Amino acid sequence: MTTVGLIGSGSIGSTVARLAVTAGYDVVLSNSRGPETLKELVDELGPHARAATPGEAGEAGDLVVVTIPLRAYRSVPVEPLAGKIVIDTNNYYPQRDGQIPELDDESTTVSELLQSHLPTSKVVKGFNNIYFKHLLSLARPAGAPDRSALPIAGDYTDAKATVIAFLDAIGYDAVDAGPLSEGWRFQRDTTAYATLYFDRSPDAGQAGVPAGVPVDAAAARTALAAARRYADTDGN
Repeated sequence: MTTVGLIGSGSIGSTVARLAVTAGYDVVLSNSRGPETLKELVDELGPHARAATPGEAGEAGDLVVVTIPLRAYRSVPVEPLAGKIVIDTNNYYPQRDGQIPELDDESTTVSELLQSHLPTSKVVKGFNNIYFKHLLSLARPAGAPDRSALPIAGDYTDAKATVIAFLDAIGYDAVDAGPLSEGWRFQRDTTAYATLYFDRSPDAGQAGVPAGVPVDAAAARTALAAARRYADTDGN
């Protein structure tokens, strides 16, 4: 069985870990604060989970998920991820990450930054456009009529096939948005970003984040096609 290494174990990382363990994967979790700080999460996940350093998690993972604040992407260990397929969940929030000129002028994309940092890895963008609670609640078995789809992007066909199989195993269909350079289509503030999965019905209520609603592959493709670059919008 494939082992999933997680570099970062926050809201998205811990949710991916929960879904992976439920699907029968082993997971190796890490964060910037040390393995001992993950004891509660590892205990919750059970015998298929263990904590490690980021380098150890990268080394152990057949598939590695990088899920850290974008400002820290250069801290991702390079050598342990050599030749590995890496899922990048990162998003760019200038108020958190500081200004990154090449993202501000749209000369590159978030996941292309990580790919440039990991030149011998195969980066696939995914999991970045859905609220973590919805990621957990919307998972469905293959063939379920209300199964949701998540977009991915990447430059390597084999890597994308592996990630699509992983998504399928943990409860999601996938929509291939193209190469990493097209990853902007489901970055922050686009039509394919997190609100796509928000319940917009009149009785959904206004308190907090709306509940998650299924989004099938056709709806995801429509949202991706409708996405516009920040420079082509009002910049919000």
